Amino acid sequence: MSSTQQVHVEDAPMRGRFEVMVDGQVVGMASYHVEGDVMTLPHTEVSPAVAGRGIGTVLVAAVLAAARERHLTVLPYCSFVRHYLQTHPEDVDLVAPDERPHFGL
Repeated sequence: MSSTQQVHVEDAPMRGRFEVMVDGQVVGMASYHVEGDVMTLPHTEVSPAVAGRGIGTVLVAAVLAAARERHLTVLPYCSFVRHYLQTHPEDVDLVAPDERPHFGL
């Protein structure tokens, strides 16, 4: 990702996903479902055209920040989200303690 590219993440609740945009173009998404105080995260994807630039990491960080702001716990069924949590232990608290072993956290 070049320093001149603008990366932005926004919630698209009517589509049930967060979208990540580069220079105004949607290049990835993280689907979610909220029930009660739990956000389920089943799938994340980023366009191969921008793969390897850290855009998926920016997306997941924004999704988890939104969950924290909304006082939600998360169920990270998506393997990319689980990997993010394994490498960012400061966010593992978003997964309920009794759910962590199920996700390898």
